[in-house]
Parts: sequence; C-alpha cells; structure tokens
Amino acid sequence: MELTAICGELPTEILPRLHSSTNYLDNVIRLLKSDNLLRLYSKDKVKGYRLSKKAKDFLLVQNPDRFELYLSGNAETNLLKSELVRRLRLHRLAEMYVLMMEADIPVYRDLKPDVFSPDGCAVSTLSGPAFYTSREIKQMGMETVKISGSRIAGALLTMDGVYLTYNGGYGLAKMDYRAEQRAKALLTSTVCYERLSTQYKAEQVAGLMIGKGLALFSDILTSTDSTARCFFLRDGSYEHFYYLTNDHYGEVLLKLLCSKAKRAALNSVLTQGLKPGQPGLSIVNDAIDRDGNPVLFGYLLDIPRINRFCNGLELHQKSGTLICFDFQSEALRSFCGSRVQIQAIRFDKFEGSFFNQKKQSP
Repeated sequence: MELTAICGELPTEILPRLHSSTNYLDNVIRLLKSDNLLRLYSKDKVKGYRLSKKAKDFLLVQNPDRFELYLSGNAETNLLKSELVRRLRLHRLAEMYVLMMEADIPVYRDLKPDVFSPDGCAVSTLSGPAFYTSREIKQMGMETVKISGSRIAGALLTMDGVYLTYNGGYGLAKMDYRAEQRAKALLTSTVCYERLSTQYKAEQVAGLMIGKGLALFSDILTSTDSTARCFFLRDGSYEHFYYLTNDHYGEVLLKLLCSKAKRAALNSVLTQGLKPGQPGLSIVNDAIDRDGNPVLFGYLLDIPRINRFCNGLELHQKSGTLICFDFQSEALRSFCGSRVQIQAIRFDKFEGSFFNQKKQSP
C-alpha cells in the first residue's frame, strides 16, 4: 500500500520487480482488495492498482509525515485522473521509485532529510544517498516555477554527486532544452551554493537517464530528430550524463554509481596492465594501453563522454578501447564503429564479486 500511496497508481507490470514471491504478492493483493483497501483500475489497455479512501485515511493516521504530501489536497497522486497521459506519468514515477528502492536508496520522506523544505534544509551534509521527486523539489515555492516545463522525475543525491534524474521509458520524448537548463541551474544553485554547499560543488551536478532496455541509449547517441531535442544530453551541456536500464542491471549499477569506493575498486581492476590515464590528452581517456592508445571505462554509459571519445578517435584518426559490461557491448559496438575495440566485463562475475550476490539477469 505504501508504494501505491506515493506513486498514486502502481502499474501491475512492475510487481515482478519487487523482491517477493509471486504467490506472496498475489495473496497480499487479494487480501487488500477483499478489505476494500486496493482496487484494480483498467483503461486504455493499461492496468494499475489504486488505493481506496479507506486505505488513504489509514495511512494518513499511521504516518502523516510520510504520506501527507501525496494523499491530501490536490496532489496528482491523490486526485487521480483517467487520462492515459496522466496515468503513464504516475507509472513512470512508480518505476523510478522501484529502481531506487531496489538499489537501497531511500524514497520515503520520513527516511531522508527534507532538503527541499520551504523553510530550508536542517542538515549541512547527507549521510547517505536519497531520491527526491520533482514534486518534493517544488515544495520550495515560487522559484521552482521556472522548471515547470522540465521533464525531470526528480533528483538523486549521493555522497559525491547530484543527479537530475529522468525516466525516458522506451523512446525519445520531446525535451525543452531551455527548461532542462533551468532545472539544472536551479538544482545547482539550491544544492551546491545554498543548502548543501559544504558537500557538493557545481561540477558534481550530472544527469541520469533511466530507460527500458538499451534502444533509447542508442537513439540518444545517434538521433538527428530535432523535434526530440535530446542534443543537450551529448553536446557538452552536461559534463556527465549517465544511462541506466530500468531492470536488475540498472539496480546494481545504480548501487555502483552511489559508491565512490566501489567505482574506484573496479577502476583499479580495469587499470591492471594499462598505463595511467592522461587528462591532458586531446582524446578523453581513463587509461592508456601498451600501444599508446586511449582506453575509456564506459560501464556507466556516460553519454557525452562516450560521444567525445568516439568523435575524438575519428577526428585524430586513432584507435581506442572502450570497456563496458557484456549486456552493453552490442549497443556500444553499433555506435562506436571500427576504430573502437569493445572489451566486455562479465556482469554476473562483477555482481558476485562486488555485491556478494548473483541474481539471474533479465
């Protein structure tokens, strides 16, 4: 019920992502429906679960700090509509919540500092990662009107980064470059210069796109569709803009993105047998191979960095190596071309070694 409360409508297709057996979930849903706490809403061939008034009232009494923002007043998650566009927006929000939760990132309001309170932030640093939706960010008041046209789902704050987070779904949506720049400027100003200035600097602000599979990633790198206006993802507006798939791969790599120590450990392994990177080189790199060619660690699918690497090799007529995970290799190979050698890391071995677990990959 709690997840349904904060997203408004929980898509039925997302249930297998929750770490519970199918029988257990079926039993829970059946009990909630029989107690008139949950109902299935189906329209336009899209299905989702919604809370009853009885369920909302119960949650508001049990934990008002957690649910009042979502289950009171004219909140979109409270006054649910039937239009498909609005419902799909709630479904995308639910997908983002599940991804964050499966990566052990707090999403509930009472489990994280209220960074975007209209009264200011009560802490000067965060002790762990946290995800804040665009609705939570807009609590700050009138100054957030300037990001009304942005498509950000929210902001992920880690110990060493601020990530404007988007859910791209299956395909490219029209994006207003100016609105997205305003959103970036607002988050940079609020987090890096005002509320958490002792922890974050402007150069730590990056982008994070979540998508269903890697087709969207390929589209972003290759699209010439001016109506989608996704050029800012790769043209230098962001120094770093990462892409993660909305599945178990993405859950694990999100944990990696949140851990500077684990990223450093993985980079240390990948650097074995290579020379240290040369920051001053005309082609972006993380290491240099024995032949003097640049090597890029591309396992977090940093869109502008991969784009600069491939363009730099082409411009200077050089060859290079891009290191990624096995499930990413085909998408990268199709974009990078013959000048780039793809070296793949086995994802199952990485997960078992770095996170002491192994789960069947999607």
